[in-house]
Amino acid sequence: MILYPAIDLKDGQCVRLLRGEMEAATVFGDDPAAQARAFETAGAEWLHLVDLNGAFAGRPVNADAVAAILDAVSLPVQLGGGIRDMGTIERWVGAGVARVILGTAAVENPGLVREAASRFPGKVAVGLDARGGKVATRGWAETTDMDATDLARAFEDAGVAAIIYTDIDRDGAMAGPNTAATEALARAVSIPVIASGGVSSLADLVALRDTGVIAGAISGRALYDGAIDLQDALAALSSPPLR
Repeated sequence: MILYPAIDLKDGQCVRLLRGEMEAATVFGDDPAAQARAFETAGAEWLHLVDLNGAFAGRPVNADAVAAILDAVSLPVQLGGGIRDMGTIERWVGAGVARVILGTAAVENPGLVREAASRFPGKVAVGLDARGGKVATRGWAETTDMDATDLARAFEDAGVAAIIYTDIDRDGAMAGPNTAATEALARAVSIPVIASGGVSSLADLVALRDTGVIAGAISGRALYDGAIDLQDALAALSSPPLR
């Protein structure tokens, strides 16, 4: 199982939100590129970036910070936030982003997901951000009546590289991930599922690993706070599931 250290970008800084609330942002650093290098030095295999301002604006806002990170590291980077048209997808892939994450677009323009996945094989992921099992869009500001599992199944034949499933109520709360819901989703689809939201301890990561079906996990606040040591986590996740 791959661990994706998260760098959430707001106004050019590294932050973490509490349950998706922009007003509840904690700043962890003002040099995202330096943070990315630190994760690479510790042994990370991937980085997970989110342009938080972009998620609300519907267009890239923290492009300079993302570009600085891409210049600073050789790790593959997946990026979400404000990516809602083919032109933006093309620009990010051309700039060196290994995987773009389509969230709001997956709900409002599923044809874009299919077209992008066809044009850029292996470089398109779907972000399913759920509140109470229902998909939220536009920076989590709007909750739809669409079930997360139903939306995931709709992309089974689209060729997307991964589904990133975030339980919004757990995100940034350091209360543990929704392992049961994430496992259920991973068993419902053939697309690799990455867990996000609430991962706050090594035990959380091991529990996700031990489902045997979850492909990856994203962690942000716990790495910044020191609740998870990245090198210890990487070592633990290199072991096979216990079941």
